Amino acid sequence: MTGGEVAGLLVAVFWAILVSFLAVVLVRLAQTLKAATRLVTAVTEQAVPLLGEASATVRTAQTQLEKVETITTDVQEVTSNASALSATVATTFGGPLVKVAAFGYGVRRALTRRPADSERAPRRTVTGRRLPGQRPWSRRGGKD
Repeated sequence: MTGGEVAGLLVAVFWAILVSFLAVVLVRLAQTLKAATRLVTAVTEQAVPLLGEASATVRTAQTQLEKVETITTDVQEVTSNASALSATVATTFGGPLVKVAAFGYGVRRALTRRPADSERAPRRTVTGRRLPGQRPWSRRGGKD
């Protein structure tokens, strides 16, 4: 064998090894692509029903939100009506009721403040002078 034949033989062996290595890599790549294709198919099969269910859920939620909006609007109207009613009641009955309560308080205070003539202590007088007796503010709980 000559040097050229040996070199050609080495190149041929090298190319055979390289082609074998590339064939193994391509087989593995094909297996990976098949697995990825199966995975994508499975995900697609599961995702489509999930998207349908999610769409139905969103529609139901939208319907419920519309109902809640209607209820909220009604509650707001009831609240404004109640506010107007309480303002009307306060205006209509508030003033006269306060006046009646003040009058009743004044009458009660006047009746409890003045002792009857029989309960009053007799006044002690010396010609032209009044002797010291109970001071008016001591009855009210004020100064002694």
